[in-house]
Amino acid sequence: SVILVSLLVIHFFTDLLRASLGGSYSRDWTLSQLVEAQSSDYAWMLKLLVNCFGYSCVFVPGYMIYKYVGASNYLERGNKNCLHRAVSMCITGSTSYDLADAGGPGASDKDRPTVTSPKRTSSQEAVQLLWCFGGLMVSYLTWGVLQEKIMTQHYFNFAGVSSKFKDSQFLVFANRLLAFVVALVVLKWQPPLVRHRAPLYKYSFASFSNIMSAWFQYEALKFVNFPTQVLAKSCKIIPVMLMGKIMSKTKYESYEYGTALLISLGMIFFLGGSSDSSKASGVTTLTGIFLLSMYLIFDSFTTNWQGSLFKSYGMVPLQMMCGVNLFSAIFTGASLSMQGGFMDSLAFATEHPKFVFDMVVLSICSAVGQLFIYHTIDVFGPVVFTIIMTLRQAVAIMLSCFIYQHSISLVGILGVLIVFVAIFLRVYCSQRLRAMRKRAEANKPKMAV
Repeated sequence: SVILVSLLVIHFFTDLLRASLGGSYSRDWTLSQLVEAQSSDYAWMLKLLVNCFGYSCVFVPGYMIYKYVGASNYLERGNKNCLHRAVSMCITGSTSYDLADAGGPGASDKDRPTVTSPKRTSSQEAVQLLWCFGGLMVSYLTWGVLQEKIMTQHYFNFAGVSSKFKDSQFLVFANRLLAFVVALVVLKWQPPLVRHRAPLYKYSFASFSNIMSAWFQYEALKFVNFPTQVLAKSCKIIPVMLMGKIMSKTKYESYEYGTALLISLGMIFFLGGSSDSSKASGVTTLTGIFLLSMYLIFDSFTTNWQGSLFKSYGMVPLQMMCGVNLFSAIFTGASLSMQGGFMDSLAFATEHPKFVFDMVVLSICSAVGQLFIYHTIDVFGPVVFTIIMTLRQAVAIMLSCFIYQHSISLVGILGVLIVFVAIFLRVYCSQRLRAMRKRAEANKPKMAV
């Protein structure tokens, strides 16, 4: 009954918001259309508030269920049917059930299964590296080009009338839904050795920050060009360090602070040396910078929260991908349903078949790219992955400038070079420090027993 009341309250406020925005507009307009009809420079603020209100359609009932289960001792009851197991998986995880393997949390190190991958020859290693490099490059370069095209370019309908696609949240929903399906299929095809045991609700926090960062990323393209966005992503190291300091009290080396300052300096040079006549006003530039900053903040929270989940529950990356994308699809789906965004986006899709093709390819590239990320890190480690993705960002900037005619001055090019040199310097220093520590550990005199 409490959940029903909360949903009725949400519905009441939805109608109230639609009435307040309606004004002289048609009463048949959806909430999404009413928001889009506001001032273009500030409509994103209203969109953000309405999106968050839509997410409350999931958060509020979910919180009510969580409190009810705790207060009523529902999980301690004897009737362990399918609903009971589902609630238990969401709130406590699978710790109360038998483990499917000897590698669970209750097993000793001797009991855990060890998997030894066969040694590869140099030629096999080269082919594998080329496969990972090509997969990451093709999937994410295509994703970047299509992302900019969908959010900035006009699509023509059957009558020859051009219009832009405006609902960033629908793109997030499509991307996350396909990524969830792909992760689920791969998990069923190659089940992990260790059974998943984390409470499913834990993924909702990373999921919320993930969809917020994706939404800010798409919205920012309406105010800044793609090269600026790509270079801003390279600055993600700075908020990740800040968030790690706040959340986990992480200590960083001096070279990490030095390279972070270099990246900031390069970004300042780039912003001062790049120009785009279509986005030249002070309002749009500041709005774009703010949206990119919010993207970096939410993305860095996602990274740190996922890191803490990996440490606490030891799930495999594909399980993380599946859980986060499941909640992302639920959140965005609920918000789109509340706003009427599904109908608007589907109507746009039926009138613009090229948009459908671009959206499907964008979602496929996003999902496949995530699989290549996990595979590359698993086979070659995070250092090789970082180098490949840094090269990908450099190529993405050049590709965007070539396709969409963005102009960058010499000062802007210098800023780009400073950022990428700082990233490579960071990787080099990290590897060198790790090698020195290993050498020092190996040279330590062994204590006699």
